[in-house]
Amino acid sequence: MKRRSIGRTLWIPSPDPDEESRDAVRRTPVIRRLGRAFLAVLVAVPALTVALVLPWRWIPPPITAFILRERLVSDEPVYYDWVPYEEISGNLGIAVVAAEDQKFPIHHGFDWESIQDALQDAQNGQDLRGASTISQQVAKNLYLTPGQNWIRKGTEAYLTAWIELLWPKRRILEVYMNVAEFGPGVFGVGAAAARLIEKAPSELSGYDASVLAAVLPSPKRMLVAQPSSYVRTRAGQIRTSVRQLGGSGHLAGL
Repeated sequence: MKRRSIGRTLWIPSPDPDEESRDAVRRTPVIRRLGRAFLAVLVAVPALTVALVLPWRWIPPPITAFILRERLVSDEPVYYDWVPYEEISGNLGIAVVAAEDQKFPIHHGFDWESIQDALQDAQNGQDLRGASTISQQVAKNLYLTPGQNWIRKGTEAYLTAWIELLWPKRRILEVYMNVAEFGPGVFGVGAAAARLIEKAPSELSGYDASVLAAVLPSPKRMLVAQPSSYVRTRAGQIRTSVRQLGGSGHLAGL
């Protein structure tokens, strides 16, 4: 007796359109929540940055990241006395610009030509030299700590852009002269003039200002009160640059 195999048809249910709709509905709130979270970050980060940066356009910063760090790591006293722009000798402003950032009145926070030159030097095997503007140094002194990693440099650039957007140039220079370190634990022109030169900030001569500007790259090693031959030479170069720029009148438009 022969057996016949009876073919069986496998039934595959077709997708339920109602189930697909329910899946889509379940996914939609997740997508919406992610979108809302992204938009919240886009709004919150700039708002927080403005809150951190804008007040110092008018209010003297009571402390900076560099001053706080100095107080934490050193047992020596820290000196910081705010001086309004009008009470600072014009000799210091132009000396600082001549020494640190000659394009300060015209750039928007970054000296791209100097940055390119520094990167080119590094590619050629030379030591990486600084290309920071005064605006970048203000951002670093106020909010950050010393360091050279890319995250820190990116944060510095972000804060620099906001400082340039929210503050006038004159305020940026005023803050820089008041927060820069001019000697071990000596921050700002008020403390530097009184403790290192024994003059009022308004009485600083061209020579005084050039020596103060000369030590800015390394204020813990290079001393204002006892300038080395290097500091004296550097101060002379700064005074030459000041004359080439046209003196304090170079900053008249700030």
